[in-house]
Amino acid sequence: MSPIISKTVEPEVLIEKVETYSADKIGLFGGSFNPPHIGHLIIAEQVRDQLGLEKIHFLPSYSPPHSNGKTTIDYKYRIDMLKQTLQDDKAFELNLTEINRRGKSYTYDTIKELKEDNPDTEYYFIIGADMVEDLPNWYKIDELVTMVHFVAVNRPGYTLNTPYPVIILDVPNIDISSSLIRHKVNEATSIKYLVTPDVKTYIENEGLYKDGQ
Repeated sequence: MSPIISKTVEPEVLIEKVETYSADKIGLFGGSFNPPHIGHLIIAEQVRDQLGLEKIHFLPSYSPPHSNGKTTIDYKYRIDMLKQTLQDDKAFELNLTEINRRGKSYTYDTIKELKEDNPDTEYYFIIGADMVEDLPNWYKIDELVTMVHFVAVNRPGYTLNTPYPVIILDVPNIDISSSLIRHKVNEATSIKYLVTPDVKTYIENEGLYKDGQ
């Protein structure tokens, strides 16, 4: 009599279920964050909530390509302030892709690198209305719009008209900017409630933004 051999066969349907899964949806919030302020947090939370994103990655630039000649403080200070700003919200993370790459922080290069490292992740890149108007001037914009979802948020004084595909979201108009905060520090006026308490203390302790920095 031939021996009875037991053989377990995995159903094909189980293999298909293992290999099929939903892509992560991650928001990318780029900028110099010089300094980060509560307006950044409000925008990030509104985008995360309205689009149902898993996380928002704050993406500080090493050298902004759209700075129009403006200078910024050393990235080490900006990273420290971002860490302090994001520390109380698990949905917000610091992403140092552009800092680590050095050079001009072109969004095309950043998205290309992120997609190569995380091919199954869907990225949503947050821009203000001022950047929407400038999209035709972005480096490799025609390729870029096929790689990432642009998410535009309203900003006082700007329109959201563009020939490119953009998700438009309505967020509270918070008229706070990094330049306003730098100006207030330089003028020795209060920035309380414009930045988090830790960032306020950090700016004071490090002597940042004085004398027109």
